Amino acid sequence: MQCFIYKSLKKDYLYLYIAHKDDFSKVPNELLNSFGKLEFVMDLYITKDRKLAREDAGKIIQCLIDQGFFVQLPSLEDKRCLPPFLREDDN
Repeated sequence: MQCFIYKSLKKDYLYLYIAHKDDFSKVPNELLNSFGKLEFVMDLYITKDRKLAREDAGKIIQCLIDQGFFVQLPSLEDKRCLPPFLREDDN
């Protein structure tokens, strides 16, 4: 499945995957607004067996089919690199 990946310029390590380039119509407005400005990173063809660095390809494909988008959140390691005011409370 072809997907298109965008990164948030507002929040580091936050990515949005969509099925069609520049088509954000399936992404809820509130979620889209929380990303701030988006920058296109790359297009990627994924299969359920493809190895990805941080996410399960099958999960991404299923989300793209079911809801039209997938959100990749920062890992715990990435969160440690964020300024304190951008970190979620881990307690």
